[in-house]
Amino acid sequence: MQKIVPFLWYKDNKAEEAANYYVSIIRGAKIKEVMRAGKAGPGPVGSVITVSFTIGDQEIVALNDNPQFGFTMAISLMVHCDTQEEIDEYWEKLSAGGQKIQCGWLTDKYGVSWQIAPPVLREMLSDKDPEKAARVMKAMMQMTKIEIAALKKAYES
Repeated sequence: MQKIVPFLWYKDNKAEEAANYYVSIIRGAKIKEVMRAGKAGPGPVGSVITVSFTIGDQEIVALNDNPQFGFTMAISLMVHCDTQEEIDEYWEKLSAGGQKIQCGWLTDKYGVSWQIAPPVLREMLSDKDPEKAARVMKAMMQMTKIEIAALKKAYES
């Protein structure tokens, strides 16, 4: 059993819809378990309480429903993408109905924050040469969606 499992709390009973949405977008993701209310509740018998799904080896639980709480950018899910094609695909699909922000960040149509970024970005930003790292940071700060070629150009300049 995974030691730490993120729980994402969805408004308007959207947990199952959201989990199915993510599983349809992210390769290898799958629904693990749907927990439904019994006679003791909470909610009507048969209504979804939680949906457990996996992305890679990471379990995430989508939980229904407290309209009092919403998502903020203080917590995000990062998708490491090795190619520009992969960045483009996840960027477009996850931002559909949501908001494209800056530096590879977006919110999806449910309000969950995501970072769509290549591992090479972290490598370049932590380069021992502070000038290279600074050029990459400057280039990234001008981007909405991460563009690997532009980052590499800034790094190598």
